[in-house]
Amino acid sequence: MKFGLALPHYDFSRPDGAPVSWETLVQAARRAEALGFDSVWISDHFFLSLARYGGPDEPYGTPEALTALAGLAAVTERVRLGTLVLCAGFRHPAIVAKAAATIDLLSQGRLDLGLGAGWYEDEHEAFGYRFRSVGERFEVLEETVETLSLLFGEKEPVTWEGRHVRLEEAYCRPRPAQQPGPPLWVGGKGGPRLARLVARWADGWNTVWAWTPEDYAERVRVLDEACRRHDRDPGTVRRSVGLYALVGEDQRDLAARWRQLQRWTPGGALDGLTFEAWGADKLVGTPERVIERVGAFGDMGVEEIIVSVGSLPFAVFDHEAVEAFAEAVIPG
Repeated sequence: MKFGLALPHYDFSRPDGAPVSWETLVQAARRAEALGFDSVWISDHFFLSLARYGGPDEPYGTPEALTALAGLAAVTERVRLGTLVLCAGFRHPAIVAKAAATIDLLSQGRLDLGLGAGWYEDEHEAFGYRFRSVGERFEVLEETVETLSLLFGEKEPVTWEGRHVRLEEAYCRPRPAQQPGPPLWVGGKGGPRLARLVARWADGWNTVWAWTPEDYAERVRVLDEACRRHDRDPGTVRRSVGLYALVGEDQRDLAARWRQLQRWTPGGALDGLTFEAWGADKLVGTPERVIERVGAFGDMGVEEIIVSVGSLPFAVFDHEAVEAFAEAVIPG
């Protein structure tokens, strides 16, 4: 099993609550690399509110995803660099293809390109993007993934037309370091339409941030059925899962870390909860319990687990908690 870290890149993301800076983002990526994580990941928003997560309904800043990964490519050596996930509606697929190829070359073939349909209406409205219906946003995602697959493919030039994207004698040069291109991951909960998209065009499927192995198994069955309908071996679809994580060396240590996480979480969203209740569908517990759960996902073909160490996505509530996870779980 490989392990990735969701990097703290929002103004709410750091243990001390201070705004994100380029220096702190670089430090987090380098720390993850030194601790043995296999990958680091950035999400894609212009800003983000915590209202969805029980916190304040105010905008928190963040660097732009692709630019940040290009910079991180220059200051890291080994870890893979990924988007979890790019909003398909924010950029024409041609821009994504060119940026991804460039980052892949800068990093000597370390890019993973995750894509999703987008969900945050406020940022669409703030920056002048029409917030389409769920069906329309997913249609844009479908066309984006198909277009990228074609642009990274072996046949050039590419001529293709959908409802939202049109290519006429297009090609992507210079070629990415990885051939035919960076792995294309589709992010989502894994319903039938998403499963069809993954089966037809994607290298892998990712889903986040709270899953039990049992619930995940149900979605895997949907994906496997879609693969068989499209004459694809289900075993060729790569799988990763993002999970909130909290590890304690024993029950006493775990209880202390839980209390610290409760105090840190904005808006008191964890007040009144027990770590048993909160951690039922996350990587929460002693090393033995966490490693057991990791194994259950591995048995279903998951090749990588991407952790957000805390109670919010792309946040680190305590640097020591990241170290504790790395020391206790990654070697196992």
